[in-house]
Amino acid sequence: MASETRARTRPNILGAAFGSFWLLVTILPIYYIVVTSLRPRPAYYTENPLSWPANPTLQSYADVLAANFGMYFLNSVIVTAVATATVVFISLLAAYVIVRNRRQASLRLFNVLLLGIAIPLQGVIIPVYYLIVQIGLYDTLWAIILPAIAFAIPITVLILVNFLRDVPNELFESMRLDGATDWRMLWRLVVPLSKPAIITVAIYDALNVWNGFLFPLILTQSSDKRVLPLSLWTFQGDFTTNIPAVLAAVVLSVLPMLAAYAIGRRQLVSGLTAGFTK
Repeated sequence: MASETRARTRPNILGAAFGSFWLLVTILPIYYIVVTSLRPRPAYYTENPLSWPANPTLQSYADVLAANFGMYFLNSVIVTAVATATVVFISLLAAYVIVRNRRQASLRLFNVLLLGIAIPLQGVIIPVYYLIVQIGLYDTLWAIILPAIAFAIPITVLILVNFLRDVPNELFESMRLDGATDWRMLWRLVVPLSKPAIITVAIYDALNVWNGFLFPLILTQSSDKRVLPLSLWTFQGDFTTNIPAVLAAVVLSVLPMLAAYAIGRRQLVSGLTAGFTK
């Protein structure tokens, strides 16, 4: 018995070593980006790349902000906010219908949405481009928003359906006996109970839209319609030899999504683990 207890409490040295190594591999690139963005441009070529800057400066951030970064940031915020809100709203309605409506049409709708998950984005970019041009939305923010919505709905519906199936049916029947309509049950029962799942899909969809590069690259061309991922590509040309400025732009573009994750981290974890407990 004593030997079994010692075996259970023996530290896992190999696991700790591997975990520490993996943490180092993950943290090191982030550390390099941050310290390099604070390094003066001439010092980038003379100082140790992993050492803390001898004279930290925010000049690289000032250069990036002066290069229309605010406009690119605002475009990304508009595209992400509109696309995410629309996807969550439509997907919540669709998930409610699929879960509560047992008709064959609802099942077929769910199967069609599942097929959308298997469609590769790169395989349909040419038809999407043709469609956007034909409806006159090329080189507008809507050219980015509408395809982003279409490709985000299937996975969002799948996550919400798995969560709503765990909501006890007795709660719906109780509200139905009280005379509640489907619309009232959706907003008074489903939305409060589905808050973790809604926050999860909102953060997930926002990250995908915020980091999207292919749609802005193919469906826009004007500089005033650029979003942050495309602007980072542009900054690499504008600041060819100014590496600290390029990395400063990377830091500024990551901060909003990092803040969103920090705020909704608890709901994100609970939402990812919900719906699979049965």
